[in-house]
Amino acid sequence: MRVLISGAGIAGPTLAWFLARAGARVTIAEKSQSVLPHGQNIDIQGSALRVIEKMGLMEQLRRFNTTEKGTQFIGPSGRPFALFPVTKDSSASLTSEFEILRGDLAMVLHEATKDHPNVEYLLGTTVNEVVANDDKSVTVRLNNGDVREFDLVVAADGQWSKVRKQCFPPDSVCVVDKSMYVAYWTIPRLSGDNDLWNIYMALQSRLLSIRPDPHGTIRAMLTRMPCNNAQSTAWQEACKSGSQTQQDLLRREFGGAGWEAQRLLDAMDQAPDFYFHAIQQIRMSKWSTSRVVCLGDAAYAPTPLTGMGTSLAITGAYVLAGELSKLEDGEHPARALDAYERVFRPFVEETQQIPSFIPAIMHPETAWKRWLFQAFAWTLSKVVSRLRAFPWMAKILKQSDEDFPLPEYTYQSLDG
Repeated sequence: MRVLISGAGIAGPTLAWFLARAGARVTIAEKSQSVLPHGQNIDIQGSALRVIEKMGLMEQLRRFNTTEKGTQFIGPSGRPFALFPVTKDSSASLTSEFEILRGDLAMVLHEATKDHPNVEYLLGTTVNEVVANDDKSVTVRLNNGDVREFDLVVAADGQWSKVRKQCFPPDSVCVVDKSMYVAYWTIPRLSGDNDLWNIYMALQSRLLSIRPDPHGTIRAMLTRMPCNNAQSTAWQEACKSGSQTQQDLLRREFGGAGWEAQRLLDAMDQAPDFYFHAIQQIRMSKWSTSRVVCLGDAAYAPTPLTGMGTSLAITGAYVLAGELSKLEDGEHPARALDAYERVFRPFVEETQQIPSFIPAIMHPETAWKRWLFQAFAWTLSKVVSRLRAFPWMAKILKQSDEDFPLPEYTYQSLDG
């Protein structure tokens, strides 16, 4: 089987790892000229962690651990009021035992696949056009002009997938807006910084946080839920604009917000990885069409609110590879693509159900609402060791994919 994967992030290389070992010939097209270690903190848990174990990459995962020791909430005075240390029970903290930067994980997966004889990386390459997608094969034209034929094309090129846009009608893709915006960037580490994820809730539905990384720097994040139509319009327009407009908006909206706000804003200009976007989910009526299938954020971006984007990408790639491995030589992939969706969609849909009150709780508009959250978080931090007895509390604190039963696959040859 000849497989083209568009995107060398998390889902694509994970899929390539399993397919290559089943004998498939895999080509990964990545628009960047190199796999760069950029991106914010992510965690791997549950069934996704078991997939990483199957790949033999646990040692690399530990080596690139962000060193984050837990999560603490900062009050208006600048002092912490609730601490959730990292534990082996990932539901007891917003920090996972296996916390890693997205870019570091992408590098680990690239290193694990780049030298396999069945894997070819085409860096600086994108799919310009899907020329044909029929019973015989799928033909693509790359940005370098090459026209190549494959048995399967996988859109693993992110939330705003260009391959998905070419191959699926607009009414098959639903973008669910969560009325929330986020900006990330890296700032220098100071001597007073700790190894915790520090979260501060300013009033007017604003949130600031900083957290450590293994590279001697700090990852900053600002989030905002607009309070009125005028604010919503300003943030929507910023999403369509360049970084200068986005940074100007952040300075206006977060200037004087308290705690470390000014430090974060002052470091924004020099950040090499500034990123600004709206929090939105992707929901598709069907993940595949003939010989093209969507994977990871391209199919089911759950938003950072779930903490599950990476886990879905890894586990989804494993399921897709496993179902493809059941095909007979030369068989059309439709049976495998339908099985991938049948097995994995129920869990994806459950994960995407974010309680409507969660974002608002984390973004209090008034001092009274902030006080209520502080009282709740303080109480919760005192009983965190008993979370196993209160699973509803753990569900509020953090989603997990522990409930997804990871299938076992016996790989047969896909070299036909």
